[in-house]
Amino acid sequence: MRKTESVTSTQIAGVILAVHAVIIAFNLAGLVVIPLGAALRWRLVRIAWLRLLHLGALAVVAGQALAGRACFLTIWENDFSGNQSSTPLIMGWVNHLIFWPLPLWVFTIIYYAAFLYVVALSFCVPFWGEAPKHH
Repeated sequence: MRKTESVTSTQIAGVILAVHAVIIAFNLAGLVVIPLGAALRWRLVRIAWLRLLHLGALAVVAGQALAGRACFLTIWENDFSGNQSSTPLIMGWVNHLIFWPLPLWVFTIIYYAAFLYVVALSFCVPFWGEAPKHH
C-alpha cells in the first residue's frame, strides 16, 4: 500500500496567503497602471474584463471594510494557521508585509478611497467604447 500525504493546515494557510498577496498586488498595480497606461496609450487599460475584475475586487474589499469585517482571506488564513508561532520564514515575511497593526477604521478609509479612485478612473479612463483619438 502506498502512503498518502495529507495537506496540513499550515500548507493551506500558505496557499491562502499567496493568493491574498497576488490579489493585493493586482489591486495595487491597477491603481498605478490604469492612469499610467492611459497616458501612454496602452491598450491593456481598456480591456473591459480586466478593469471590471479590478473594480469588483476593490468593491469586495471596500464592502467588507464598510461592514466592519476583516477580509475573508485574512480570516481563512488565520483560521488555518492558528496563528502559530512556528510560521515558516517566508510566510512570516509576507505576513509582516501585508498585515499592518492598524485599527480597522484606518483600513476602511484607505479601501473606500481606493475604490472611489477606481470608480473615478472608470470615467476618466473608460474601458467601454472606442479609445479617444489623440492627434
